[in-house]
Amino acid sequence: MKLVFATNNQHKVDEVQKMLPEAIQLLTLSQVNINEEIPEDYPTLEGNALQKARYIYEKYGHSCFADDTGLEIAALNNEPGVYSARYAGEQKNSEDNIDKVLANLGATANRKACFRTVIALIIEGKEYLFEGRVDGDILTERHGEKGFGYDPIFRPEGFAESFAQMPLDAKNAISHRGRAVAKLVDFLATL
Repeated sequence: MKLVFATNNQHKVDEVQKMLPEAIQLLTLSQVNINEEIPEDYPTLEGNALQKARYIYEKYGHSCFADDTGLEIAALNNEPGVYSARYAGEQKNSEDNIDKVLANLGATANRKACFRTVIALIIEGKEYLFEGRVDGDILTERHGEKGFGYDPIFRPEGFAESFAQMPLDAKNAISHRGRAVAKLVDFLATL
């Protein structure tokens, strides 16, 4: 089965491809000659994931899936949430985003947070949603070189290291995206 993953984020593509069975061929937007920016202007993760998947399916006719992910920090009223990628501005700079989170938290004792991923799948016009979540804490400084986005400052519950310190396979086994993709893969196996 061929599925288009509606993202331009190569880090996400690499993570998800490693979790998919060989029977599923993941195609990137560039591989199917989709080069425009896909809209995502809903105020929820679910809305954005569906908007991106519908855009690809309705405009190009490809079975596809799209995701949206947000870091939700309790002490910041669940910010940055749906605005995680562009928290510090439209340039979507991860270092700037991390700096803003750390500055906004300051010395706050409550550093509880969660990552949530919602995947919207469209196959032959039928829509499905899958959600993954991982709880943890925001560290006071960066730790590790692996991963991307907020990984250097997010420590999942029950672990001593940040996502950026974990091998990719270990991170995928417990991450929000890994959990959502596992549900997607289980569903695809039933088709």
